[in-house]
Amino acid sequence: MIHWFKTLALYVLPHHALSRIVQWSTRCRYFPLRKSITRWFVGRYNVNMSEALEPDPTVYPDFNSFFTRALRPEARPIAQEAGQICCPADGAISQLGDIQDTQIFQAKSHNYSLTELLGGSETRAKPYIGGRFATMYLSPGDYHRLHMPLSGRLLETVYIPGRLFSVSPDYTESIPHLFTRNERVACFFQTEAGPMAVVLVGAIFVGSIETVWAGEITPPRGKAIKVTPYDATADNVVQLKRGEEMGRFNMGGSTIIVLFGPDCVKWRAGLESEMRVKFGQALGSVLLPSAN
Repeated sequence: MIHWFKTLALYVLPHHALSRIVQWSTRCRYFPLRKSITRWFVGRYNVNMSEALEPDPTVYPDFNSFFTRALRPEARPIAQEAGQICCPADGAISQLGDIQDTQIFQAKSHNYSLTELLGGSETRAKPYIGGRFATMYLSPGDYHRLHMPLSGRLLETVYIPGRLFSVSPDYTESIPHLFTRNERVACFFQTEAGPMAVVLVGAIFVGSIETVWAGEITPPRGKAIKVTPYDATADNVVQLKRGEEMGRFNMGGSTIIVLFGPDCVKWRAGLESEMRVKFGQALGSVLLPSAN
């Protein structure tokens, strides 16, 4: 019953307004008790600062700098075998498996539409129909930079406006179509496994999504879908290697969804819902080479 009331309250909260307040406060360099709050956060979420490039949590100039801290290169060895798919983030597997026609499993009895996830475009969804997906949840205490699962060339990004519901496991089980309701940025790549989509899903208090090629995409909050193409023959070509940083979530818990086409990849045996994963480890491998 308590969770029912919490879910109901989440529907009526001003998601974006609250997220803007959090954004301002976590980037304020003169925020009262900033160092004390950061130390409390480290203890509350059991953050392993020995992995950080800067291990002293009080040195960061603002809370968001600590939250999006870099790791020491040796802290996350990257899968090295040919064709291996690199885990793009620290977190927990929410779900992974096959895309059933155009439906992706969310949790319990909830599915959501592949087409809606990618902004309502059947053309963008078509390469992934019957393919494979992996959804990973990043809790507040996780490392919040995001990395490439496979080397690839960026084709386009699509900003899709929406709400900012919490994406924690409790709410993925209770809010239908959660990932197609929330604000998100879909990034489309051409890789050795063919088309790959990486969808960065925002959440309450995480109304800020960045990519390394475009900087902060949101905020400001958009009212319409925005498509940004990246032409391989133009000056804005973006080519990223497996394991290379591609973006970050600023503050809070968030979700990243990776999509591949049918018969292109296989997930590593033994992976299952709620399993903890770390950036760099092998999630699976490529089945078929693609014609780039």
